[in-house]
Amino acid sequence: MNRQAKRAAGGTLRLATPADVGAIECIVRTAYAGYLDRIGKPPGPMLDDYAALVAEGVVRVLEDAHGLVGILVLLARPGYLLLDNVAVAPERQGQGIGRRLLEAAEAEAMQRGFDELRLYTNAAMHENLAMYPRLGWEEYGRAEEAGYQRVFFRKRLSLS
Repeated sequence: MNRQAKRAAGGTLRLATPADVGAIECIVRTAYAGYLDRIGKPPGPMLDDYAALVAEGVVRVLEDAHGLVGILVLLARPGYLLLDNVAVAPERQGQGIGRRLLEAAEAEAMQRGFDELRLYTNAAMHENLAMYPRLGWEEYGRAEEAGYQRVFFRKRLSLS
């Protein structure tokens, strides 16, 4: 995906700007709030510095006529692209927005020449543990990292 906005069904996927930071933080806060009790502390994405991530150019937002509805944070690592965060506004969950964001992450990885996309989720996020394998992701490890019980997934991509 280039730096120009890409049209997605139901919205435009584009690089986030500093003006988006408040809305990004709101989406993250509300999307992850339901996990606070399960994990016993704020999930990692709630602690990230979104102003800094936006300034680095690693945050994309999905915007429709009602405003921002989802975010995607992609970080280049040696040999793979890390999907560091994907979050959808709670009132818009279940409408295919998360799937579109995951597809955009795959497209970005392939465009940038990566044949692997990785992510991790918290072991207490049971919904994610069931969803990612259904979408073609392979679990490749579990570990405690930064005080969280994490489950690591990867998806191999065809660059043909």
